[in-house]
Amino acid sequence: MAEHNGKTFRTSIGGQALIEGILMRGPEKQAIVVRDQNGELVEKVEELHLIKEKHPVLGWPLIRGTVNFLDSMVRGVKALMYSADFYPEDAAAQPSKLDLWLEKHLSSKKLEGALVTVATVLGVGMSLLLFMVLPTFLTGGILHFFPGFPLWGRNVVEGLLKIVIFLAYLIACSKMKDIYRVFQYHGAEHKTIFCYEAGLPLTVENVRIQPRHHPRCGTSFLFVVIFVSILASSVVFGVWPVTNVWLRTLVHLLLLPLVVGVTYEFNRWVGRSDSALAHVLTAPGMWMQNFTTNEPDDSMIECAIRSLELVLPDKKGQDAW
Repeated sequence: MAEHNGKTFRTSIGGQALIEGILMRGPEKQAIVVRDQNGELVEKVEELHLIKEKHPVLGWPLIRGTVNFLDSMVRGVKALMYSADFYPEDAAAQPSKLDLWLEKHLSSKKLEGALVTVATVLGVGMSLLLFMVLPTFLTGGILHFFPGFPLWGRNVVEGLLKIVIFLAYLIACSKMKDIYRVFQYHGAEHKTIFCYEAGLPLTVENVRIQPRHHPRCGTSFLFVVIFVSILASSVVFGVWPVTNVWLRTLVHLLLLPLVVGVTYEFNRWVGRSDSALAHVLTAPGMWMQNFTTNEPDDSMIECAIRSLELVLPDKKGQDAW
């Protein structure tokens, strides 16, 4: 276990909660650790090959945010599908005609690729529909009855609806029984990262006492994406007054790569800053983690510890944020 010489250390290693498991991603490797139905930990480790190694321009500021976001989504979907295979809904169920057709016409690798693509597109599409398209159309529908409503007021209403819908979505997910356990693994991932950053030995006892809210969490990232999108659209629509819901939706979509890029750079700054401003700016995202993280049990912590151990770099400090 590396010691960090008393300095505030922040690691670039991050993770994602899975179905009865955790994905950890380090500077060189990613590891998936799942606890199977027999209670054993199953490990899968892969070397990371980043697209920016072949195309350096994709690693430039503002551009790298969108690239890394999409890469994380694809890897996350693959990891979720891998973990789900350990817990089939009905092992005795007969495969459907569609399943048989896909198995007959596609190799296992092509089939996996197709499923990951579909799942990623659906995930991105549903997010855009819920958090961008729906608020725009709801605002248009509400303000249809108030024709003299000022444009700045429209931007405020639309922004508030985005936040309310996002918060309602998180709360609804947190109430689902199966998702509750996933959020427990999410808490285990955060606690383990905190323990490592504190320079403590990675033991269940040391991890258990760590906080479960982490400033560099994906929940915080998504909240900041929504907040930055509100600011960006307010500026654009302040210069170019648009009330047509279709045009406003199109503008939101066109602004999205810039919004994600700005959010990514913001998170990088927040991740290395101890300033009072950074703490204030991350407070809303940290609060929202009350809905996306739960206290884990010891078996979940063991899973998180093992997944982190598998991606730790050989060279000390190589994973520094």
